[in-house]
Formats: sequence, C-alpha cells, structure tokens
Amino acid sequence: MRKIVAAKLHGIHVTDANLNYHGSITLDPEHCEGAGILPLEFVEIWNVQSGARISTYVITGKRGSRVCCLNGAAARTCQIGDQLIICSSIYAHAEEITNIKPKILTFNKDNSVREHLSYEVNKMRDGKIDFAVRRSFPSDSIVDLPLKTVS
Repeated sequence: MRKIVAAKLHGIHVTDANLNYHGSITLDPEHCEGAGILPLEFVEIWNVQSGARISTYVITGKRGSRVCCLNGAAARTCQIGDQLIICSSIYAHAEEITNIKPKILTFNKDNSVREHLSYEVNKMRDGKIDFAVRRSFPSDSIVDLPLKTVS
C-alpha cells in the first residue's frame, strides 16, 4: 500500500487562530465539500510562510464563511494571513492509481476559490504513465494541462 493524495486545499489563508479550543482546524464546509474532505478527517497542513508541518483533524465552521482557523496547539504554528496547503491522503495499491482522481482547490487572498483542479494518472499503451492536471475555473471553463510522462 502507498500513501496517495486524496484532496488538497492549496493556498488557503489563515483567518483565525484559537489557542483555547480543543484542537483541530476549522474550515468552511463548502471548501471541504469542493475537495472531498470530510469532517473529522485527518489532514496534513504545510505552512508556506514558516515551513511548519502539522497533522490534525477537520471540523467545519459556518457555511460560506471562508474560515480557516487553527485551534489548540496548532494555533501556535501560524499567523493570521499565512498561506497553507491542507492535504488529505488515502492508502491504495499501486495498480489502483488510475482510479484515484484527487480534487484540489486553489484560493485567492480572501479565501474565495480561484480554481478547481483534479489530478489524473493514466497508463498509456506503451506502458508509460501519464500524469495530467484538469483545471476548471469558477466561470466553468475547463482546461486540460498534461504535465509529464514517466516510464
């Protein structure tokens, strides 16, 4: 079994930090649903500004609030305005990779969604593996971006 990216919130900004809460990260349920992240799911969080890397679980806040609040001990790893990458993962067998289509949201400074991405891995006839990114914008235009082919 290998650890595979399942969903990602890339470039979301910290809106609050609550040291006196029991722990976790509070996120807008619309963002979680857009990427496929569940309440109580464990996620890894990478702070782009500080380099801090932590693991905690997700709770959802008010729908439409664009909240990203680190709670408890996690609050010490960030400042309001810091940019985060929040990633959930699954364990799968290597041969299952073509069935996994992670959803990724990227964000503007106000935590509005900039774009929706999905990662796709396909096996080509010659046995090579093709990795591509499928991108759509809130305006619903879709662009396919093949990134690389590996053998």
